[in-house]
Amino acid sequence: MSGSVGQRPSKQDSSAADGYRKGFTMQEIASLLSVLSEDGTQSQTFEQLATSLHHYFNNKTEYFKIGMALVLMLQNPDLLPHPTQRLAAIFLMYEMYSPDPVAANPFASIFVHLLNPLPEDDDNDGYKREFHWAIPKISTSEKYFVSQLISSPTKELFKKTPNQVLQMDVSSFPPIDYSGIQLSLVERQSEMPGKSKSAIPCLMSDPDLKPMTFEQFNKPGCINQDVQRQTLEAIIGAPDPIFDKFLRPEFIPLVPPLHCSLDEELIWMSPPVQEHLPTWDVSMCKTSSVGTEMRRLMMKAFTSPLVINQQQQLLHELGKNPSLVFHTGLTPAKLPDLVEANPLIAIDVLLKLMQSNQFTEYLSVLVNMEMSLHSMEVVNRLTSAIELPSEFIYLYVSNCISTCETIKDRYMQNRLVRLVCVFLQSLIRNKIIDIKDIFIEIQAFCIEFSRIREAGGLFRLLKTLDGNEQATDKALPANNSGSSR
Repeated sequence: MSGSVGQRPSKQDSSAADGYRKGFTMQEIASLLSVLSEDGTQSQTFEQLATSLHHYFNNKTEYFKIGMALVLMLQNPDLLPHPTQRLAAIFLMYEMYSPDPVAANPFASIFVHLLNPLPEDDDNDGYKREFHWAIPKISTSEKYFVSQLISSPTKELFKKTPNQVLQMDVSSFPPIDYSGIQLSLVERQSEMPGKSKSAIPCLMSDPDLKPMTFEQFNKPGCINQDVQRQTLEAIIGAPDPIFDKFLRPEFIPLVPPLHCSLDEELIWMSPPVQEHLPTWDVSMCKTSSVGTEMRRLMMKAFTSPLVINQQQQLLHELGKNPSLVFHTGLTPAKLPDLVEANPLIAIDVLLKLMQSNQFTEYLSVLVNMEMSLHSMEVVNRLTSAIELPSEFIYLYVSNCISTCETIKDRYMQNRLVRLVCVFLQSLIRNKIIDIKDIFIEIQAFCIEFSRIREAGGLFRLLKTLDGNEQATDKALPANNSGSSR
């Protein structure tokens, strides 16, 4: 049967075969031989052969491996001794890739080779040379079947058996043009490097025609099926099969000649002798431990209250270097978390962001955040430390009043109303807001929550201020008239 010869190709040369490196299992070999059995290929139609193939091999990723095994069997007639088996193998190579164009079939070159076999080459002594890798010639009826298969297959063609195709008389049939497929293959192969097209298989046919059983005596050319199966198992059943290995010529590039330089090309440079001393940058590749610790503390301040030591450390470093506030990871979106967890740090950070072009955005987030004791504390401290735009303060006061009016929980409502009243009294006494601008809104707020003691105190403060203003307004005309006398 068939044996191997040659050397194993390198990994670089065999990289294209990685997809089918895994060999066949014994069950897969038995299934493939069952599909290509002599009895089955003589009695079954091509449609039935295709059904049998897809029944045993339903994974499309295995098709290329199966096609390589079929090519090996076609190259060695002792593995496919009967013509119907050979014709069935050719059809199965087409069937596996039938949804795609024939030119895209990886075995399209096999079909063209069968239709255009290599010419026989005779030595001077008349001995015919045979290439071990060449597929034997096929008959005229088989050629007609292959040409019709790759050009214009019909359903009636697939309903025939391989035996019927072999018995066809095609002498009167017109030839079928398949030049388009030939041109596509030539164009595709022209883009491939020459090295990839220069290789021969590492398997050679070595027929052993000695009779193995009594029934094989006086039957020349009879193939023992057990030996056939054992040979296939040895070739395609190994974990690292040898049926897809090839013998390639070694690519040896020419040694480039030495460049001959001329005397006038050489220019000798003699720089003056000077002593150059390197200057080292000692701060290079060093991380700022202070900045790293600041970011770590600020990330923690967003989620939980800091202990006294951590608060003092953060405030101390910000006081030494106010520009560090831009490198702590604080953004307007994270300001509400900082206010709720660490209001003192939020106040200090906002004071250092006064000169930033994002300060207005931070204020907008502050006055629109959910009302709480900490947010009031931050706004109250800011209004005492710097002069905030009045529209921001009025907006925050309106949001506080609106929150108290819409909250459903009676306990939380009473608590927030007390906080708002104390907050407003602080703003009024410190003359941070002009009471005349929001007098009506605060008065309505006090009347609505008059049941709460702090609201009553805020209402009396409003009346006291309003009475003083009216007395001042009455005194002004009297003073003006006295001075006129």
